[in-house]
Amino acid sequence: MKKYIPNTITCLNLFSGCIGVLWVLKGEYTLALYCVVASGIFDFFDGMVARLLHVKSLIGKELDSLADMVSFGFLPGAVMYTLLLQATENVYIPYLGFLITVFSALRLAKFNIDERQTSDFIGVNTPMNTFLIVSLPFMVASFPLILGNVYFLLGLTLGCSLLLVSELRLFSMKLSSVGWAENKFKYIFLLVSLVLILAFKIAAVPMVFLSYILFSVFHFRQQGRNV
Repeated sequence: MKKYIPNTITCLNLFSGCIGVLWVLKGEYTLALYCVVASGIFDFFDGMVARLLHVKSLIGKELDSLADMVSFGFLPGAVMYTLLLQATENVYIPYLGFLITVFSALRLAKFNIDERQTSDFIGVNTPMNTFLIVSLPFMVASFPLILGNVYFLLGLTLGCSLLLVSELRLFSMKLSSVGWAENKFKYIFLLVSLVLILAFKIAAVPMVFLSYILFSVFHFRQQGRNV
């Protein structure tokens, strides 16, 4: 029975993502955020449980990507669609929000065959991108001229889409060791993120996103100097 446990957790990721999409389309962004958090937790633990139980499988890997396609591909596309729907009277422009879904699919397919991404990422990972997009509806009231501007939203859609499939190298939080010297920028990133979230709550997510990219650049520059 233990071989089914990781896939069951992955299916919970998918189930939570499906419910999250429905909440997005109903405008219930808080409930959608809870679903994204749940999906993120399930996505983190399915691989860990598979490794602990020694039951990693090819079907588990494919199922994980399919689940992520809904939770971290379709869902953020739906969020951007609803934001664009509120920002313009044009009936066609909001559909461009689903470019995020298309590029998330490309990102996941690329990840599955890219042997360079066994320990780190090439391009922004889909969960990080999703948390950025899902945080936006909570800030519309505070920044209406920005987040209510159709051109800004389209630019953000294009930027996020390109970052998903970019060659930008970003660290993962999988640690081969716990030493300070080789992980200091990861630890600093975690500390900075914690402080930002405690101070600004959901509004901190874009700052955490930018910090992630910045500290990844520092991390790999340090590694290059140490080689």
